[in-house]
Amino acid sequence: MKKFGGLLSAFYALVAMTFIAGCQEPAAPETAASSNTNSAAAEHGHEHTEGEGEHAHGHGAGPHDGTLADWGGGKYHVEFTVSHDKQEATVYVLGSDEKTPAPIKADKVLLTIGDPELMAELLPVPLEGETDGLSSRFVGKHEKLGIVQEYAGTMSAEIEGTPYTGDFKEEAHDAHDHK
Repeated sequence: MKKFGGLLSAFYALVAMTFIAGCQEPAAPETAASSNTNSAAAEHGHEHTEGEGEHAHGHGAGPHDGTLADWGGGKYHVEFTVSHDKQEATVYVLGSDEKTPAPIKADKVLLTIGDPELMAELLPVPLEGETDGLSSRFVGKHEKLGIVQEYAGTMSAEIEGTPYTGDFKEEAHDAHDHK
């Protein structure tokens, strides 16, 4: 158990360092996107709210009715979906338009959720037509994903030697039904 706690602490330190390093890079689109009154947030269905991280600005539901997060200041978007019945999470990697699949070469996407505390490795499950070791879909199971609730956490991966991390927070949507 101590070994797992040490690994978990090391992982959180790595995620924090990646987040801090990523936040020092100025990006005009991120600055505009974090405004409480910008039109992009309104266009996506909700606005940035106080207490959310700088990079957790508002997005609407993704093309799979999941929750979106940024990777790389908008270079990629990642969409978190969960099937409670299957105790399974699926993360889709999308382009800057938040709709188009963006296949990447990555061994896994690491999903970290705080409540209930869980870490799961999501492995590539390429969509039809995705070849050469590229995938825009990553799937993994964990028994705690069977808990019906709104999740908040982090999705991270390494693409061509560059770490990407994005925070997400599910919010109840009228058309979003957690089964």
